[in-house]
Amino acid sequence: MLLGAAPATAQAPVPSSFLPAGVTLGHALEAAWQRAVQARESDAQARRARAEQTAASSLWAAPPAVELNHLNDRAHSNAGRRETEVGLVWPLWLPGQRDARAAAADAESKLADAATQAARLRVAGQVREAAWKLSAAQAEAASVAAQARYLQGIADDVQRRVQAGDLARADALAARAELLDARSAQSDADQRVQAARAQWKTLTGLEAMPRLQPPPAASLADMPTEEHPELRLAAQAVERARKRLDSVNLSRRDPPELSVKYREESPGFGEAAQRGIGIGLRIPFGTDSRNAPLQAAAVGELDVAEATEQRLRERQDADLALARSALQSAAQQLDGTRDRAGLLRERAQLVDTSFKAGETSLPELLRAANAAAQADAALARQQAALGLAHAQLQQALGLLP
Repeated sequence: MLLGAAPATAQAPVPSSFLPAGVTLGHALEAAWQRAVQARESDAQARRARAEQTAASSLWAAPPAVELNHLNDRAHSNAGRRETEVGLVWPLWLPGQRDARAAAADAESKLADAATQAARLRVAGQVREAAWKLSAAQAEAASVAAQARYLQGIADDVQRRVQAGDLARADALAARAELLDARSAQSDADQRVQAARAQWKTLTGLEAMPRLQPPPAASLADMPTEEHPELRLAAQAVERARKRLDSVNLSRRDPPELSVKYREESPGFGEAAQRGIGIGLRIPFGTDSRNAPLQAAAVGELDVAEATEQRLRERQDADLALARSALQSAAQQLDGTRDRAGLLRERAQLVDTSFKAGETSLPELLRAANAAAQADAALARQQAALGLAHAQLQQALGLLP
Protein backbone atom coordinates (compact mmCIF):
# COMPACT_ATOMS: atom_id res chain seq x y z
CA MET A 1 0.00 0.00 0.00
CA LEU A 2 1.29 3.47 -0.82
CA LEU A 3 0.81 4.69 2.74
CA GLY A 4 3.60 2.42 3.88
CA ALA A 5 6.00 3.73 1.25
CA ALA A 6 6.10 7.27 2.60
CA PRO A 7 7.49 6.41 6.06
CA ALA A 8 10.13 4.16 4.53
CA THR A 9 11.40 7.06 2.45
CA ALA A 10 11.35 9.45 5.41
CA GLN A 11 13.35 7.07 7.59
CA ALA A 12 16.35 7.12 5.22
CA PRO A 13 18.81 9.81 6.44
CA VAL A 14 19.87 10.61 2.87
CA PRO A 15 17.92 9.84 -0.33
CA SER A 16 19.59 7.46 -2.75
CA SER A 17 19.89 10.23 -5.34
CA PHE A 18 22.12 12.01 -2.83
CA LEU A 19 24.75 9.27 -2.89
CA PRO A 20 26.74 9.21 -6.14
CA ALA A 21 29.78 6.99 -5.87
CA GLY A 22 33.19 8.55 -5.49
CA VAL A 23 32.12 11.95 -4.12
CA THR A 24 33.04 12.71 -0.52
CA LEU A 25 32.57 15.75 1.66
CA GLY A 26 36.33 16.22 1.46
CA HIS A 27 36.12 16.41 -2.34
CA ALA A 28 33.36 18.99 -2.03
CA LEU A 29 35.49 21.03 0.37
CA GLU A 30 38.40 21.04 -2.08
CA ALA A 31 36.10 22.12 -4.90
CA ALA A 32 34.62 24.91 -2.76
CA TRP A 33 38.08 26.01 -1.63
CA GLN A 34 39.24 26.40 -5.22
CA ARG A 35 36.29 28.73 -5.84
CA ALA A 36 36.45 30.62 -2.55
CA VAL A 37 37.62 34.22 -2.23
CA GLN A 38 39.31 33.17 1.03
CA ALA A 39 41.68 30.98 -0.99
CA ARG A 40 42.86 33.99 -2.97
CA GLU A 41 43.29 35.99 0.22
CA SER A 42 45.31 33.17 1.76
CA ASP A 43 47.55 32.96 -1.31
CA ALA A 44 48.14 36.70 -1.21
CA GLN A 45 49.00 36.58 2.49
CA ALA A 46 51.42 33.70 1.91
CA ARG A 47 53.13 35.62 -0.90
CA ARG A 48 53.49 38.66 1.34
CA ALA A 49 55.02 36.49 4.06
CA ARG A 50 57.52 35.00 1.61
CA ALA A 51 58.42 38.47 0.42
CA GLU A 52 59.02 39.54 4.03
CA GLN A 53 61.30 36.56 4.57
CA THR A 54 63.25 37.40 1.41
CA ALA A 55 63.68 41.00 2.54
CA ALA A 56 64.79 39.90 6.01
CA SER A 57 67.44 37.59 4.53
CA SER A 58 69.01 40.41 2.49
CA LEU A 59 72.54 41.54 3.25
CA TRP A 60 71.34 45.14 3.43
CA ALA A 61 68.69 46.82 5.53
CA ALA A 62 67.35 48.53 2.40
CA PRO A 63 68.20 48.47 -1.32
CA PRO A 64 71.63 49.98 -2.17
CA ALA A 65 71.67 53.28 -4.00
CA VAL A 66 73.88 55.06 -6.55
CA GLU A 67 74.83 58.73 -6.14
CA LEU A 68 75.83 60.86 -9.13
CA ASN A 69 76.96 64.50 -8.81
CA HIS A 70 78.44 66.80 -11.45
CA LEU A 71 79.44 70.47 -11.16
CA ASN A 72 80.92 72.83 -13.82
CA ASP A 73 81.33 76.56 -14.43
CA ARG A 74 80.12 76.58 -18.00
CA ALA A 75 77.26 78.92 -17.20
CA HIS A 76 79.53 81.44 -15.37
CA SER A 77 83.25 81.92 -16.02
CA ASN A 78 83.67 78.91 -18.34
CA ALA A 79 87.23 78.42 -17.07
CA GLY A 80 86.96 74.66 -17.44
CA ARG A 81 86.43 73.85 -13.80
CA ARG A 82 84.38 70.74 -13.17
CA GLU A 83 83.74 68.21 -10.46
CA THR A 84 82.28 64.72 -10.92
CA GLU A 85 81.40 62.35 -8.10
CA VAL A 86 80.07 58.79 -8.32
CA GLY A 87 79.19 56.82 -5.21
CA LEU A 88 77.52 53.63 -3.95
CA VAL A 89 75.48 53.67 -0.73
CA TRP A 90 74.66 50.56 1.34
CA PRO A 91 72.12 50.79 4.22
CA LEU A 92 73.40 48.63 7.09
CA TRP A 93 71.55 46.53 9.65
CA LEU A 94 71.60 47.75 13.22
CA PRO A 95 72.84 45.23 15.82
CA GLY A 96 70.15 42.56 16.28
CA GLN A 97 67.81 44.23 13.80
CA ARG A 98 68.21 41.67 11.06
CA ASP A 99 67.53 38.73 13.38
CA ALA A 100 64.49 40.50 14.81
CA ARG A 101 63.11 41.22 11.36
CA ALA A 102 63.75 37.63 10.27
CA ALA A 103 61.89 36.38 13.36
CA ALA A 104 58.98 38.70 12.54
CA ALA A 105 58.96 37.43 8.94
CA ASP A 106 58.91 33.82 10.13
CA ALA A 107 56.01 34.65 12.44
CA GLU A 108 54.22 36.25 9.50
CA SER A 109 54.73 33.08 7.45
CA LYS A 110 53.35 30.89 10.24
CA LEU A 111 50.43 33.27 10.60
CA ALA A 112 49.69 32.90 6.87
CA ASP A 113 49.67 29.10 7.24
CA ALA A 114 47.37 29.30 10.27
CA ALA A 115 45.09 31.73 8.45
CA THR A 116 44.83 29.31 5.52
CA GLN A 117 43.75 26.46 7.79
CA ALA A 118 41.24 28.67 9.59
CA ALA A 119 39.81 29.86 6.27
CA ARG A 120 39.51 26.26 5.04
CA LEU A 121 37.61 25.40 8.22
CA ARG A 122 35.18 28.26 7.62
CA VAL A 123 34.59 27.07 4.05
CA ALA A 124 34.11 23.54 5.42
CA GLY A 125 31.38 24.88 7.68
CA GLN A 126 29.59 26.39 4.68
CA VAL A 127 29.92 23.13 2.75
CA ARG A 128 28.59 21.06 5.65
CA GLU A 129 25.63 23.36 6.20
CA ALA A 130 24.75 23.46 2.50
CA ALA A 131 25.02 19.68 2.18
CA TRP A 132 22.76 18.96 5.14
CA LYS A 133 20.32 21.67 4.08
CA LEU A 134 19.94 19.96 0.72
CA SER A 135 19.71 16.57 2.43
CA ALA A 136 16.82 17.81 4.58
CA ALA A 137 15.06 19.36 1.59
CA GLN A 138 15.38 16.17 -0.46
CA ALA A 139 14.21 13.93 2.37
CA GLU A 140 11.19 16.14 3.03
CA ALA A 141 10.38 16.32 -0.67
CA ALA A 142 10.48 12.52 -0.86
CA SER A 143 8.05 12.30 2.06
CA VAL A 144 5.67 14.83 0.51
CA ALA A 145 5.82 13.04 -2.85
CA ALA A 146 4.94 9.73 -1.19
CA GLN A 147 1.96 11.38 0.50
CA ALA A 148 0.80 12.79 -2.84
CA ARG A 149 0.99 9.34 -4.39
CA TYR A 150 -1.01 7.88 -1.52
CA LEU A 151 -3.70 10.55 -1.83
CA GLN A 152 -3.83 9.91 -5.56
CA GLY A 153 -4.66 6.30 -4.77
CA ILE A 154 -7.35 7.37 -2.31
CA ALA A 155 -8.85 9.81 -4.82
CA ASP A 156 -8.99 7.10 -7.49
CA ASP A 157 -10.54 4.61 -5.04
CA VAL A 158 -13.14 7.12 -3.85
CA GLN A 159 -14.03 8.02 -7.45
CA ARG A 160 -14.66 4.35 -8.26
CA ARG A 161 -16.85 3.95 -5.16
CA VAL A 162 -18.79 7.11 -6.03
CA GLN A 163 -19.45 5.72 -9.49
CA ALA A 164 -20.55 2.46 -7.88
CA GLY A 165 -22.93 4.35 -5.59
CA ASP A 166 -21.09 3.43 -2.37
CA LEU A 167 -19.98 7.00 -1.56
CA ALA A 168 -21.41 10.47 -2.10
CA ARG A 169 -19.97 12.88 -4.67
CA ALA A 170 -18.97 15.17 -1.78
CA ASP A 171 -16.43 12.53 -0.72
CA ALA A 172 -14.88 12.52 -4.20
CA LEU A 173 -14.59 16.30 -4.11
CA ALA A 174 -12.98 16.19 -0.66
CA ALA A 175 -10.48 13.53 -1.77
CA ARG A 176 -9.67 15.55 -4.90
CA ALA A 177 -9.15 18.71 -2.84
CA GLU A 178 -6.74 16.90 -0.50
CA LEU A 179 -4.83 15.57 -3.51
CA LEU A 180 -4.48 19.06 -5.00
CA ASP A 181 -3.26 20.39 -1.66
CA ALA A 182 -0.68 17.59 -1.49
CA ARG A 183 0.51 18.36 -5.02
CA SER A 184 0.89 22.02 -4.09
CA ALA A 185 2.96 21.03 -1.06
CA GLN A 186 5.03 18.77 -3.31
CA SER A 187 5.68 21.67 -5.68
CA ASP A 188 6.82 23.84 -2.75
CA ALA A 189 9.09 21.06 -1.50
CA ASP A 190 10.60 20.59 -4.97
CA GLN A 191 11.23 24.33 -5.17
CA ARG A 192 13.10 24.20 -1.87
CA VAL A 193 15.19 21.34 -3.21
CA GLN A 194 16.04 23.35 -6.31
CA ALA A 195 17.02 26.35 -4.21
CA ALA A 196 19.22 24.23 -1.95
CA ARG A 197 20.80 22.52 -4.95
CA ALA A 198 21.54 25.89 -6.58
CA GLN A 199 23.18 27.06 -3.38
CA TRP A 200 25.30 23.90 -3.29
CA LYS A 201 26.39 24.30 -6.91
CA THR A 202 27.24 27.96 -6.38
CA LEU A 203 29.35 27.06 -3.37
CA THR A 204 31.18 24.02 -4.77
CA GLY A 205 30.62 24.08 -8.53
CA LEU A 206 29.56 20.42 -8.29
CA GLU A 207 26.40 18.81 -9.61
CA ALA A 208 26.95 15.63 -7.57
CA MET A 209 26.40 15.51 -3.83
CA PRO A 210 28.64 13.84 -1.23
CA ARG A 211 27.75 10.84 0.86
CA LEU A 212 26.72 12.11 4.28
CA GLN A 213 27.48 9.66 7.08
CA PRO A 214 27.88 11.43 10.43
CA PRO A 215 30.25 9.66 12.86
CA PRO A 216 28.98 8.41 16.22
CA ALA A 217 28.70 11.17 18.80
CA ALA A 218 30.92 9.24 21.24
CA SER A 219 33.87 9.54 18.88
CA LEU A 220 33.69 13.33 19.04
CA ALA A 221 32.66 14.00 22.62
CA ASP A 222 36.05 14.12 24.34
CA MET A 223 38.41 15.23 21.60
CA PRO A 224 40.83 18.04 22.60
CA THR A 225 40.33 21.50 21.15
CA GLU A 226 43.88 22.90 21.55
CA GLU A 227 44.57 22.41 17.84
CA HIS A 228 41.50 24.26 16.64
CA PRO A 229 42.59 26.28 13.57
CA GLU A 230 40.93 29.46 14.84
CA LEU A 231 42.78 29.19 18.15
CA ARG A 232 46.06 28.50 16.36
CA LEU A 233 45.45 31.56 14.21
CA ALA A 234 44.79 33.77 17.25
CA ALA A 235 47.86 32.44 19.07
CA GLN A 236 50.03 33.01 16.02
CA ALA A 237 48.67 36.55 15.67
CA VAL A 238 49.87 37.22 19.22
CA GLU A 239 53.28 35.77 18.40
CA ARG A 240 53.52 37.87 15.24
CA ALA A 241 52.65 41.02 17.22
CA ARG A 242 55.38 40.22 19.78
CA LYS A 243 57.98 39.74 17.07
CA ARG A 244 56.97 42.99 15.43
CA LEU A 245 57.33 44.80 18.74
CA ASP A 246 60.80 43.30 19.18
CA SER A 247 61.72 44.46 15.68
CA VAL A 248 60.48 48.00 16.43
CA ASN A 249 62.43 48.09 19.70
CA LEU A 250 65.61 47.16 17.84
CA SER A 251 65.00 49.67 15.05
CA ARG A 252 64.97 52.95 16.94
CA ARG A 253 66.62 54.78 14.09
CA ASP A 254 66.79 54.54 10.33
CA PRO A 255 69.57 52.26 9.03
CA PRO A 256 73.07 53.76 8.95
CA GLU A 257 74.46 54.13 5.44
CA LEU A 258 77.95 53.18 4.27
CA SER A 259 79.07 54.98 1.11
CA VAL A 260 82.07 54.57 -1.20
CA LYS A 261 82.64 57.46 -3.58
CA TYR A 262 84.93 58.22 -6.49
CA ARG A 263 85.58 61.89 -7.15
CA GLU A 264 87.30 63.62 -10.07
CA GLU A 265 88.03 67.38 -10.03
CA SER A 266 89.56 69.56 -12.76
CA PRO A 267 90.63 73.11 -11.65
CA GLY A 268 90.48 74.49 -15.20
CA PHE A 269 91.51 74.16 -18.81
CA GLY A 270 95.03 72.80 -19.23
CA GLU A 271 95.37 71.77 -15.59
CA ALA A 272 95.70 68.18 -14.43
CA ALA A 273 92.61 66.55 -13.00
CA GLN A 274 92.63 65.43 -9.39
CA ARG A 275 91.08 62.09 -8.45
CA GLY A 276 90.23 60.49 -5.14
CA ILE A 277 88.25 57.72 -3.42
CA GLY A 278 86.40 58.31 -0.18
CA ILE A 279 84.44 56.28 2.36
CA GLY A 280 81.60 57.76 4.36
CA LEU A 281 79.19 56.69 7.10
CA ARG A 282 75.84 58.33 7.70
CA ILE A 283 74.14 57.62 11.05
CA PRO A 284 70.59 58.97 11.46
CA PHE A 285 69.37 59.90 14.93
CA GLY A 286 66.41 58.20 16.53
CA THR A 287 63.92 60.65 18.04
CA ASP A 288 60.54 60.31 19.69
CA SER A 289 58.87 61.87 16.70
CA ARG A 290 59.94 58.82 14.73
CA ASN A 291 59.93 56.05 17.33
CA ALA A 292 56.90 56.85 19.49
CA PRO A 293 54.23 56.30 16.79
CA LEU A 294 55.86 53.07 15.62
CA GLN A 295 56.17 51.68 19.13
CA ALA A 296 52.65 52.73 20.08
CA ALA A 297 51.28 50.97 17.00
CA ALA A 298 53.24 47.79 17.78
CA VAL A 299 52.15 47.77 21.45
CA GLY A 300 48.55 48.39 20.42
CA GLU A 301 48.66 45.54 17.91
CA LEU A 302 49.94 43.20 20.63
CA ASP A 303 47.23 44.28 23.09
CA VAL A 304 44.51 43.74 20.50
CA ALA A 305 45.89 40.33 19.50
CA GLU A 306 46.05 39.15 23.13
CA ALA A 307 42.51 40.35 23.85
CA THR A 308 41.23 38.75 20.67
CA GLU A 309 42.82 35.43 21.58
CA GLN A 310 41.31 35.50 25.07
CA ARG A 311 37.81 36.30 23.80
CA LEU A 312 38.13 33.66 21.08
CA ARG A 313 39.05 30.97 23.59
CA GLU A 314 36.05 31.89 25.72
CA ARG A 315 33.77 31.84 22.68
CA GLN A 316 35.27 28.55 21.53
CA ASP A 317 34.49 26.92 24.87
CA ALA A 318 30.93 28.22 24.71
CA ASP A 319 30.46 27.11 21.09
CA LEU A 320 31.77 23.64 21.86
CA ALA A 321 29.49 23.24 24.87
CA LEU A 322 26.53 24.45 22.80
CA ALA A 323 27.37 22.07 19.92
CA ARG A 324 27.55 19.08 22.27
CA SER A 325 24.27 20.06 23.89
CA ALA A 326 22.63 20.54 20.49
CA LEU A 327 23.80 17.12 19.35
CA GLN A 328 22.41 15.44 22.45
CA SER A 329 19.12 17.32 22.09
CA ALA A 330 18.85 16.45 18.39
CA ALA A 331 19.38 12.75 19.16
CA GLN A 332 16.68 12.82 21.83
CA GLN A 333 14.27 14.67 19.58
CA LEU A 334 14.90 12.16 16.81
CA ASP A 335 13.93 9.28 19.11
CA GLY A 336 10.69 11.01 20.05
CA THR A 337 9.90 12.01 16.48
CA ARG A 338 10.58 8.48 15.23
CA ASP A 339 8.25 6.97 17.85
CA ARG A 340 5.51 9.48 17.07
CA ALA A 341 5.83 8.88 13.32
CA GLY A 342 5.59 5.14 13.86
CA LEU A 343 2.46 5.46 15.97
CA LEU A 344 0.71 7.79 13.54
CA ARG A 345 1.73 5.61 10.60
CA GLU A 346 0.27 2.54 12.26
CA ARG A 347 -2.91 4.46 13.11
CA ALA A 348 -3.22 5.66 9.52
CA GLN A 349 -2.87 2.09 8.25
CA LEU A 350 -5.63 0.91 10.62
CA VAL A 351 -7.94 3.75 9.59
CA ASP A 352 -7.18 2.97 5.93
CA THR A 353 -8.20 -0.66 6.44
CA SER A 354 -11.31 0.45 8.28
CA PHE A 355 -12.21 2.89 5.51
CA LYS A 356 -11.91 0.20 2.85
CA ALA A 357 -14.21 -1.97 4.93
CA GLY A 358 -16.78 0.83 5.06
CA GLU A 359 -16.40 1.33 8.83
CA THR A 360 -14.70 4.76 8.80
CA SER A 361 -15.60 7.98 7.05
CA LEU A 362 -13.39 9.64 4.45
CA PRO A 363 -12.69 12.78 6.58
CA GLU A 364 -11.35 10.57 9.36
CA LEU A 365 -9.09 8.77 6.88
CA LEU A 366 -7.80 12.05 5.45
CA ARG A 367 -7.06 13.41 8.90
CA ALA A 368 -5.15 10.27 9.85
CA ALA A 369 -3.22 10.27 6.57
CA ASN A 370 -2.27 13.93 6.92
CA ALA A 371 -1.13 13.45 10.50
CA ALA A 372 1.06 10.52 9.45
CA ALA A 373 2.49 12.44 6.51
CA GLN A 374 3.32 15.44 8.68
CA ALA A 375 5.00 13.15 11.19
CA ASP A 376 7.05 11.50 8.43
CA ALA A 377 8.13 14.91 7.12
CA ALA A 378 9.10 15.96 10.64
CA LEU A 379 11.10 12.74 10.98
CA ALA A 380 12.97 13.48 7.74
CA ARG A 381 13.77 17.00 8.92
CA GLN A 382 14.91 15.77 12.33
CA GLN A 383 17.20 13.14 10.81
CA ALA A 384 18.86 15.87 8.77
CA ALA A 385 18.98 18.07 11.87
CA LEU A 386 20.86 15.33 13.70
CA GLY A 387 23.35 15.07 10.84
CA LEU A 388 23.80 18.85 10.88
CA ALA A 389 24.34 18.75 14.65
CA HIS A 390 27.12 16.17 14.11
CA ALA A 391 28.66 18.44 11.48
CA GLN A 392 28.44 21.49 13.74
CA LEU A 393 30.18 19.60 16.53
CA GLN A 394 32.95 18.65 14.09
CA GLN A 395 33.13 22.32 13.14
CA ALA A 396 33.37 23.40 16.77
CA LEU A 397 36.18 20.90 17.31
CA GLY A 398 38.04 22.30 14.31
CA LEU A 399 37.89 19.08 12.26
CA LEU A 400 37.98 19.19 8.49
CA PRO A 401 36.05 16.60 6.43
